[in-house]
Amino acid sequence: MYKARKLVRLPGPFHMRHGGVLPEVDVAYETWGTLRPARDNAVLIFTGLSPGAHAASSAEDPTPGWWEEVVGPGQAIDTDRLFVICVNSLGSCHGSTGPASVDPRTGKPYRLNFPCLTIEDVAAAGHAAVRELGIERVRAVVGPSMGGMTAIAYAMQHPDACEALVTISAACRSLPFSLAIRSIQREAIRTDPEWNGGDYEGKGPVNGMRLARKLGLMTYRSAKEWRERFGRERAGFHDEEQLFGIEFEVEAYLEMHAQKFVGTFDPNCYLYLSRAMDIFDVAEHGGSLEAGLARIKARHALVIGVETDFLFPIDQQAEIAQILHKQGRDVKFAPLTSLQGHDSFLVDMERFCPVIGEFLDRI
Repeated sequence: MYKARKLVRLPGPFHMRHGGVLPEVDVAYETWGTLRPARDNAVLIFTGLSPGAHAASSAEDPTPGWWEEVVGPGQAIDTDRLFVICVNSLGSCHGSTGPASVDPRTGKPYRLNFPCLTIEDVAAAGHAAVRELGIERVRAVVGPSMGGMTAIAYAMQHPDACEALVTISAACRSLPFSLAIRSIQREAIRTDPEWNGGDYEGKGPVNGMRLARKLGLMTYRSAKEWRERFGRERAGFHDEEQLFGIEFEVEAYLEMHAQKFVGTFDPNCYLYLSRAMDIFDVAEHGGSLEAGLARIKARHALVIGVETDFLFPIDQQAEIAQILHKQGRDVKFAPLTSLQGHDSFLVDMERFCPVIGEFLDRI
């Protein structure tokens, strides 16, 4: 598992939204840029489900980060003028406390004894970590996908703690399609005999994780991209002993990326974070989406969506922007035509970087 370079231990105990208490919580984070003496130039980034806090390379860790072309000197999130903090989510396995962590009360991993995790818990841990760093208010809270949900939760729960909100390919709640996809992904993991009721050793449910990752990959990109990229190209090899083995190039692609993912992410952590996305609902904060979003006091908001995203369809981002606009916020809604679907924020830098950079430049 990933070994975090920086950790902040939160003052315990940490009370979870749906019950349960963690006696102590570590949050892994990385930073770029310089914090001004007035502490008024911080930007907080929450990640999607699987990345760690390493959003960009640095002198401490020169390896490329998952948002390498977005965070850095002179880039969209400009570290020449902004102090950027990226936190690893509570419940993850990249340094922050999660189901794979050791419970100090038992000396054993939490596993399924970890309390129910919510997006609100992830946001609360991120807020507490930022405060431990001596920052009371961030210039902007930013998040793609699950991170966008977390950014919304952060702005709702801590309305005085951010000046601006940036959500990318996110939503106020998951719709039936994405709920169904993640349910099947979790089932693939849980029905793998090697999952062993969550009490696995060694490699654990490899086949379950492979299948979950493949299904996820299919939803992260658009059908049009799959067609243009692969068509019906053959894989170029065929195992005569495998009647139903890999035949097409798209199958080989999915298998390669699934194999790369296995062993890099803890299965129980995956289950907890996936379910947290499903149970998040802004309407729980006041009885309606309008009431929940009304809790947000951030003066500025950037809401980005992608027309080819069918995991979080663009009408869900339009909904966020419309509600915030009606509530008097300064909102920019950016519907982008990227081909790559939900994952566009990781690859279509020509469209995303100018929108993010221009917004952060003017707030």
